Parts: sequence; C-alpha cells; structure tokens
Amino acid sequence: MNEARIEDESSQPSPPCVMVVLGAAGDLTKRLLIPALYNLMRSKLINERFALIGVARNQMSTEEFRQGLTEAIQDFVTHRGGHDEDAGLDQTAWATLRERIEYFQGELTEAATYEELRRRLIGTSTTLGCGGNCLFYLAVDASLFSPIIHRLAHAGLVKQTEGWRRVIVEKPFGTDFESAKRLNADILSVLEENQIYRIDHYLGKETVQNVMVLRFGNGIFESLWNRDHIDNIQITVAETVGVERRASFYEKTGALRDMVPNHLFQLLTLIAMEPPNTFEANAVRSEKVKVLDAVHPYSAADALKNSVRGQYLAGTVGGKPVRGYRHEPDVAPDSNIETYVALKVTIDNWRWAGVPFYLRTGKSLPRRSSQIVVQFKHAPYVMFRETPVERLTANRLILHIQPNEGVSLQFGAKVPGPMVRVGEVRMDFHYKDYFDAKPSTGYETLIYDCMLGDATLFQRADSVESAWRVVQPIIDSWAAEPNANVAPYEAGTAGPTLADELLERDGWHWFPVV
Repeated sequence: MNEARIEDESSQPSPPCVMVVLGAAGDLTKRLLIPALYNLMRSKLINERFALIGVARNQMSTEEFRQGLTEAIQDFVTHRGGHDEDAGLDQTAWATLRERIEYFQGELTEAATYEELRRRLIGTSTTLGCGGNCLFYLAVDASLFSPIIHRLAHAGLVKQTEGWRRVIVEKPFGTDFESAKRLNADILSVLEENQIYRIDHYLGKETVQNVMVLRFGNGIFESLWNRDHIDNIQITVAETVGVERRASFYEKTGALRDMVPNHLFQLLTLIAMEPPNTFEANAVRSEKVKVLDAVHPYSAADALKNSVRGQYLAGTVGGKPVRGYRHEPDVAPDSNIETYVALKVTIDNWRWAGVPFYLRTGKSLPRRSSQIVVQFKHAPYVMFRETPVERLTANRLILHIQPNEGVSLQFGAKVPGPMVRVGEVRMDFHYKDYFDAKPSTGYETLIYDCMLGDATLFQRADSVESAWRVVQPIIDSWAAEPNANVAPYEAGTAGPTLADELLERDGWHWFPVV
C-alpha cells in the first residue's frame, strides 16, 4: 500500500433531509441519481434520517419503482463497479437505501400533485425527524423548470420557516442570453439565490475539482500559470456517441447551446480564474464570473472567423457503422444543426493577454475523452544550433477529466547515445491507481454538497448570464448566415478540417484526444 494514499476521515454524513425527485421515472434517475446516492450510502455520507420521494406521471407502485431502480443499480455495479475486492453490489447499502424510497404518480403541472407531495413530505419528515429539510431535484425538461418551481412555491413547499429548502436545476439553463435572464428573474421571484443549485455534473469529476488544488496548492504550477509561460490552452470534450434518442432535443439545441455555456465554460473558468481569497462558495464563483466577463467580445465578423460548426456524416466509430446525422430519426433531411463546435476565445486581463484558448466538442468522434491541455512556451533554441536537434519537445500539462481521470506532464529528455537527441517523455498520474478511486457518476459530490449547503460547484445567476453573453454573438452570426462554417466530418474522425485550420493559422494544431 502506497504511503501517500489518503483516507478522508473528516467527511461527515449529510444533514437529515427528504429528497424529492420530480420526473423520477426518467433515465437520469436510474443511470445517475440513484447510483450516486448508492455510492454515498456505501461511503456512509448519507444521514440515517434520509428518504427519497419520486414523482412522475407514470402509473406504478412504490414497489415497481423500487424494482426498476434495483435493476438499474445492478447494471451500474456490473458495468462500472471495478475489478477489486469491493466490486459487486453492496447488499446492505442498497437495501437500506431501497427501503427509504417511495413513489407516487402525479402530473407535474397540476396543483393536486403538490398538495399530495406536501402531505407526504409532512408525514415522512415527521417520521424521520428531518427537521423540515428538503431537497427538490428537477429531473425534467427545461421548459418545466419555471412552472414546477412556481407550483412548489404556491404550495408553500419552498418556504424556509422550518429547516432548509433547496432546488437543483439541470441544464440547459436558457437557450440564449435573453431567455437565461428571463428564467433567472422568474425563478428568483419565488426563490432566494442560496436556494437554487444549477447543476453541471462535469464539476463533480475529481480532476475538475483538482484543478484548484493543482494550481493553488502547488507553487511549481501557479508561478507558471500566465502569459509569460503559456502559449495556448486547449479544452476538449469528445463523445463517441451520436445523438441517439435525443434528436428532437438536438434539433432545437445543437452542440453550441448544449455544451459550451455550461461544460466547456466551466472548465475554462476553473483553468483561468484568479486565486480566490478563500474556498468559500461565493469567493470561488465570483472569480469564475470575472473570467467570463473578461472574455473578449466577438463582433459579428469575429464570431464567424473564430468559430467552426460541423455535422457528422456516415462513418465508423469503434468498429461499428454510424449513420449520418441527417439520417437519424427525428432529424430534418436538410438540417444544419451542428453536432460539433470549435471556438477560439481570448481573455482581456493581465494574466492571459495574448493567450488563445481553443475549445471544441463533438459527437461521433473516435474517442470519448474530456481533457485540458496547457501548452507551455518553447525554451530558447539557441544553444542547440550546432546539434542534430531539429526542434525542441513541447512541454504540456494534460488534465484528463474522463474517462480515465488523471494528470500527465510532457517534457523533453536526452535520448541515450553519443549524439544530442531530444525525445518526448511523459509522466502520468491516474486517480484510480494512486488513490484507489471508486467508480462514480460525477453526481456524488454535487448531491452531497447540496445537502450540506455548499454551492461552490454550482453556477450562480450572474455566471449563467455571463456565459450566454459570450456565445450570443455566435448564435446571432450563425442565424444570420445559416450555412456559414457548417462543415461535414465523417463519423469516427476528429472533426472537420476547418477546426484544424482554426489553430493552424496561429501556428498550432489540436493535441490528439487521448
């Protein structure tokens, strides 16, 4: 056993509470929320006075609901449970959680549903002694966020007269700058900001959270984290899957709206933010907002010049044939919706002046991978002029976010032999090897933090609006020129060639997805 392995003995169980999942019959509950709660239960981070109430329009009994979740958790453990001595379903943990789950059928837009929910909450909270603490999770379509929150408020379910009441909202939070502003104003008319938890599961990833520790807890990195030492930063979120069953959603959304204002910009702000005074939630979130506010605004011409959108054609991914996007069910035969987007942004502040940030995300790419590549400036070449060295190895710090979380450092070393030759070497750190990290969904930390009332990893209203403000010129430019920069790419390739040209004109190329 490595002496540096760490056991976190400071974590305490969450406060007692009732968690209400609205839209509980969907895939989100089965694939992510219940496995996350199971993992928290295994880790003894859920209070013994915890209960879950599922609400959806589907007609089924509590026992049928529990059975469906049992099958889902068994599938999760089988496919993601690892290969060590802890693999396999923890029957005690699951049995304990299972017995605390109940379900009732109700239309989420009808007042009667919330009267029934109120009755059940009073009974459950009184029985368990939860002190009125309640967490509402909106596992529903974004169009229902505001109606449901107003129904909760009208039924008196979000008043914090006894215990706390918090609401978790999934993305997408708005579809453009104006809609995000309206949604924020509407929700804030009945909730306080400290009750709203806008969730992005990417921020539950260990490597994402480790960005702050890596930067601010290690002098060797933070002292180099500026325009004097860094040439460019690349952020990639690549998916091998196509649109699958989400085509009707994707036809209205596209890769830009789906991924950039949330996932990619959350990574951007973490990698570019200034050190906060403390790790208190508002201190961290304020620094992240400052990054978005400092992003150089696009003119209409700049928006087109510095953005690329693509759409996958038929191809092969992982040895399996993939049909083109326009041939997916529910997709218009002449659709110009992007399944790939690449952007170049710059940040107008002292630390990052002149440093380009390249962002890309896409579907039906050759590998599933999310990574941040920090490209450092080359060392002076002058002393190697009289040697066979043709070029110096680039120094890169690579943060692997998924699927294999870890950090890599690339640098040059002399190749053994009488001649001076430089080879590229890499040091790799993997969480699963060093810290014996257990498989997770990315939601464990976020749900636990919400129960604790720690909003550090959740978006604040101003952050959401600032993100949409950055992408709005791109949305407008694309709408004005529907076919501009729409580039096809074969499924199973790294994306359209226009995305390569976005970097090549600056003398760079995309670091391969690893």
